[in-house]
Amino acid sequence: MPTVLVIDDNPSVFIALEVLFSLHDIRTLSAETPEAGLAMLEQGGIDLVISDMNFHADTTSGEEGVVLFRQIRERNPDMPVILLTAWTHLEAAVELVKAGAADYLAKPWDDHKLLAAVNNLLELVHTRRELLEHRTGERHRRDALAHGHDLRGLVYADPASEALLTLALQVARSDLPVLITGPNGSGKEKYSEIMHFNSPVREGPFVAVNCGALPHDLIEAELFGAEPGAFTGAGNKPRAGKFEAAHGGTLFLDEIGTLPLSGQVKLLRVLETGRFQRLGSNSERQVKVRVVSATNADLPGMIAEGRFREDLYYRLNGIELRLPALAQRPRDILPLARHFLPDGRRFSEAAERALLAHAWPGNVRELRNVVQRSALLSIDRIEAVALALPVLAHAPASSTPNEPDRSMIEAALQRAGGVLAQAAAELGLSRQALYRRMDRLGIARD
Repeated sequence: MPTVLVIDDNPSVFIALEVLFSLHDIRTLSAETPEAGLAMLEQGGIDLVISDMNFHADTTSGEEGVVLFRQIRERNPDMPVILLTAWTHLEAAVELVKAGAADYLAKPWDDHKLLAAVNNLLELVHTRRELLEHRTGERHRRDALAHGHDLRGLVYADPASEALLTLALQVARSDLPVLITGPNGSGKEKYSEIMHFNSPVREGPFVAVNCGALPHDLIEAELFGAEPGAFTGAGNKPRAGKFEAAHGGTLFLDEIGTLPLSGQVKLLRVLETGRFQRLGSNSERQVKVRVVSATNADLPGMIAEGRFREDLYYRLNGIELRLPALAQRPRDILPLARHFLPDGRRFSEAAERALLAHAWPGNVRELRNVVQRSALLSIDRIEAVALALPVLAHAPASSTPNEPDRSMIEAALQRAGGVLAQAAAELGLSRQALYRRMDRLGIARD
């Protein structure tokens, strides 16, 4: 049950408010002096304060109310305060509202207006409390993940990233091959490193190969090695391939979709048996390697077109990790941007708004490049103009900051993991206002 503290030297004020609030399941406490009110606030458990402006019969200036309000704000910065004032104190009350008071009402008050103000503020308090508890839980989970694992410096804050990281750490404990899918620049290699350094083979080597950068006629030699004279330019010494280099550890095959069919056949064999031959050799070698592959390509579509082997796809895809684009995990944007900033630099508020508004088609890689470039053009504070980003270029023309549309609400609900209070706070709405919009748009409240 929410609790309201009434600070007023007139007992009849408390009685009237207690009767009014009791009819709406609101608990009411009273204090007849500022000192008693401050002492009760120290004990906690109070959600809202209703305060008079004068506490002695011979004072009418409202100065006591001003002093009390400042003391409350100093000790409880987030405590909402409604001022009850005579018309002679109206100017002082308005000034206190500018200084952070929640509202003011003239005596005698209108019960409907007072009750509406109290309910709105209590709802806001409840929403903030839920959001704080949710964020505190998120922070504790992130601290636990960082304490118990090697995250390789991963910077994240979005629930989507937390869920993906948790899955990656679970997958790391198995020896199944992993396929990481997602757009370019979203962090696929970072997650492959996290899986390696939290796996049973963490003490072994981590070898990364960009299959898209290998010449097709040298792929076999790069992956499996070559004997002297195996091909023109092979040299006169045996050459170990990436599989041998990764023995006892993890081999990360990036852009696996670019591997030609000839290379796919040999890769499939070594994945199935752990055995291979160096180019130009008839003797087989045995390796034990955990394979993690990654792609931004549509491998099922390539299979249908005959450009990727179906049996290799299922051999690589023991477990799939799907990395969302940066735009789908917006709470990662500012922490990552600040991480990429040189020491002593900071973003202006306008620059941060521009960062959040951009669609980031190049994902984390694009964000890093934008931040590093803007840092070169700025001395201390980085302004939006230095980022050279089109603001809200991807937003629907019909949307406005004050009236979120269906897609914005659904995206906020997804980011909040279905926690309505968090989604409402992100959208700048009360929970009831969010409910109304969801009902109007036909969005389920699951």
